[in-house]
Amino acid sequence: MPDFLGVDTSNYTTSAAVFRSEEGRIYQSKKLLPVKKGELGLRQSDAVFHHTKQLPDMIETLFSENHLSAPTAAAASSRPRNAEGSYMPCFLCGEGFVRSYGSIGDIPVYFTSHQVGHILAALYSADRLDLVNERFIAFHVSGGTTDCLLCEPDAELVIKVTQLGTSLDLKAGQAVDRTGVMLGLGFPCGPALEELAAVSKKHFNVKSVLKGNDCCLSGVENKCRKMLDDGEPHEDIAAFCLENISAAVIAMTQKALEACGELPLVFAGGVMSDKIIRDKIISRFPCAQFAQPQFSCDNAAGTAIFGYLKYMSLNKSDR
Repeated sequence: MPDFLGVDTSNYTTSAAVFRSEEGRIYQSKKLLPVKKGELGLRQSDAVFHHTKQLPDMIETLFSENHLSAPTAAAASSRPRNAEGSYMPCFLCGEGFVRSYGSIGDIPVYFTSHQVGHILAALYSADRLDLVNERFIAFHVSGGTTDCLLCEPDAELVIKVTQLGTSLDLKAGQAVDRTGVMLGLGFPCGPALEELAAVSKKHFNVKSVLKGNDCCLSGVENKCRKMLDDGEPHEDIAAFCLENISAAVIAMTQKALEACGELPLVFAGGVMSDKIIRDKIISRFPCAQFAQPQFSCDNAAGTAIFGYLKYMSLNKSDR
């Protein structure tokens, strides 16, 4: 049975996954990188250390608990984006493992970006892998990105990504985590901030700040800090933060549709696992596709799917 291994070593999570193509099923094992309370992430050197320590455990757990056999091919995320100069040392951990494994096992290996992995994981989760053969608009919203992307089929990259809009300052995930830490929550703060915001009964009439197709989110952090200093309830501060992110993404989506036409919409990245944000986007764009939470946050599922798609495209004559 053809199995395809994917590895992703981001600045948040160590993740390994296998796509069993005949079942159409993903098996995955992942673990957050440890961050001390009150801190906003890790230095790259610390992330590399923790990936080096955690990756063997993730691989062992993945294969032993699911009784998986040796994969047909392997893939890893080797860079944040498919853009010149895009680089983070933490991705060397997964890239190095896959290169070594492929050489020893004499299997093909492929490399993609963390961003493409997120998009493919969302497509798999939404049962819309067919979109790799079409044009569509994707959002990648996480700790390091708030990107609106035009996605097109590409023989080499599987998905060619062109940026339509981004955040000019603070990223959505940074706004979530900085607000959460401000409120005493543990990093990463997404799930706890969402739980807190769900308690709020206050309605905010927020207006997104756009410059062309790009958004600005730094004012959200500043306003949340002022609300805290003024003694406003923590749940209202959390709700205000998420309302602003929702408004920014909705405004950027509208701009993208005006520029590109009525294309399918796909939302990926850890911030898009937030039910409050997701519900607001769906209320405005009912046909929007979202990944399930386990495929929204950093994971290797999309990387495994990339390996499968690359292998199948390069071996069409054998099918």
